[in-house]
Amino acid sequence: MKFDNKITNILAGFLLMLMLFLTFFSIQNDSLTMDELAHTPAGYSYISQKDMRLNHEHPPLLKDMAGLSVWLGSKITNTKINFPIEHKSWQEDLNGQWDFGREFLYNSNNQTDQIILFSRLPMILMTLLLGFYVFRWTRELYGNKAGLLALFLYSLSPAFLAHGRLVTTDVPAAAAFFIAAYYLIKWIQKPSKKNLIIAGLVFGLALLTKFSLVMLIPYFIFLVIVWSLLEKKRFPRLAKNLLGLLLIGLIAMALIWPIYQFHILNYPAEKQLADTETLLQTFGRRWMVDPVIWMADKPILRPYGQFFFGFFSVMQRTIGGNTTYFLGEISRTGWPHYFPITFLIKVPLSFLILILISLCFAVIRIFKNIKGSPLRNRGRHRLILFIKKYFAEFALICFFLFYWITSIKSNLNIGVRHVLPTFPILYILVSGQIIKWLKFPSGPILEKVKINSQGILKSIKMTFSFYLKTTLKCFVIIILIVWYAFGTITIYPHFITYFNELVGGPSQGYKYVADSNLDWGQDLKRLAEFVEENNIKTIYVDYFGGDSPEFRLKEKYYPWWGDRDPSELSPNSWIAISATLLQGGRGLPDAEYNEKTGYYNWLNQYEPVTVVGNSIFVYQIP
Repeated sequence: MKFDNKITNILAGFLLMLMLFLTFFSIQNDSLTMDELAHTPAGYSYISQKDMRLNHEHPPLLKDMAGLSVWLGSKITNTKINFPIEHKSWQEDLNGQWDFGREFLYNSNNQTDQIILFSRLPMILMTLLLGFYVFRWTRELYGNKAGLLALFLYSLSPAFLAHGRLVTTDVPAAAAFFIAAYYLIKWIQKPSKKNLIIAGLVFGLALLTKFSLVMLIPYFIFLVIVWSLLEKKRFPRLAKNLLGLLLIGLIAMALIWPIYQFHILNYPAEKQLADTETLLQTFGRRWMVDPVIWMADKPILRPYGQFFFGFFSVMQRTIGGNTTYFLGEISRTGWPHYFPITFLIKVPLSFLILILISLCFAVIRIFKNIKGSPLRNRGRHRLILFIKKYFAEFALICFFLFYWITSIKSNLNIGVRHVLPTFPILYILVSGQIIKWLKFPSGPILEKVKINSQGILKSIKMTFSFYLKTTLKCFVIIILIVWYAFGTITIYPHFITYFNELVGGPSQGYKYVADSNLDWGQDLKRLAEFVEENNIKTIYVDYFGGDSPEFRLKEKYYPWWGDRDPSELSPNSWIAISATLLQGGRGLPDAEYNEKTGYYNWLNQYEPVTVVGNSIFVYQIP
């Protein structure tokens, strides 16, 4: 079946509309997740106050989008937003983002759910934009069918449907990397002023999205060096390309200045200096942070001081790690096998099979090409031609390996969302190989079969064999695609809690990992509905997330915490515990973890009455 451009565009539009539908309607009953408690109020403060004292450890771009959407939403609905400017978290605290978030959203007489909804809308648009570029790049590399397959895998990806709706940095960072890499490679292959300027602007936007994308700098340098060495006049070309890359970097840094300048217009210079000095005082490499402190109160340099203040703050946090539950253990320093195993259980099993098929097919094709190449005795020349022909694929594979190696070595193991920038790479490469694997034998191939056959019977047999194999391949891929779609649709709207069949599905995921892989606080509103439907008068709650149990449950809420004595519970008490906290109180400490554990083992003797949204365990204790 042939797909012309018109049909392809219609089908691509349908897939993006399907993704829009799934993301928009699935957030209607989702509570505020953990990071949104900081990001959403911070974004509104940037727009309304022009002051970046909150959440400096992330660049402002995505939070600006959320804050601007909230501001516009208040105008559209004619709703007043109260800004608690006199609260201690704003006036006195050092980056009091969590306390300010709770005050702004739950204690200032604001329309909380309206703010949450409007703040998430730009994130959905960013997710759709990434989908468009996944389709566009795959189509350019492999054609219409591969473009549609890649977009299908992306549009129904549980990971992107889960995190592409939330005011967090993960999907915007994936989009920023992907689009920046697309335009950088476009400039490398077709250097022009226009492509250079676009690459510089997009790179600047990437740096304004997430600080981890500074890894694009060594990546871009590497790509420029490799491409230049493939040219005949290597060193003159290398010098010219490095100069162009420098200009791209300067354009990006030039874009950062006015954006950050806007965000510090009402941020007192003395407070910026004090915040920077205090929060970076424990940073070990003083030669790196002392210039940042020096810039903090210099009028012209303050925007860059604030930018690098955020960068070094997030670097400091990454080095420090984060307390995490994984495979029955609790650790603050992480595990090298965390991301590989989490990927294997959080990605649809059908997609893992597609990866395996495409990888096997690609390896076989490479060996066949090497064996049949007339250049088999000229290995270096053949390698140059190969990389040049498939430079985009080479660049994507290099980033995939670089990002994964960096992630595996990281101490910050709190969710598969941190490797989301590598997912679109898999969608592109897998789709390209699958479409090649499915390709029907062409006319010349069949003619060759007839010429080489000794008789019409043998010719018919061989021709039939070709089409039989192709039909079986198509059948296998159709089964995998239907399986992929079915697994995603049936988990709606609980996309965050998706786990594949290797571990028994979403209901069993809590045994392996928690935090943003499963439980990020998204089900508190659903817990409130359960309490209301079952006429529960009071319930003890140990909640992990950005929402407020006091706000959702009101007088029915009683606080609970992990090391509290269970004997304090009266007979027939109801208790609800977030999976992240429950497993954190059951896991065994690793060799370097010396805090209290095992405080929720007493619940092992009870079966939960229900598990709300796969993430909040509800018990009735006799």
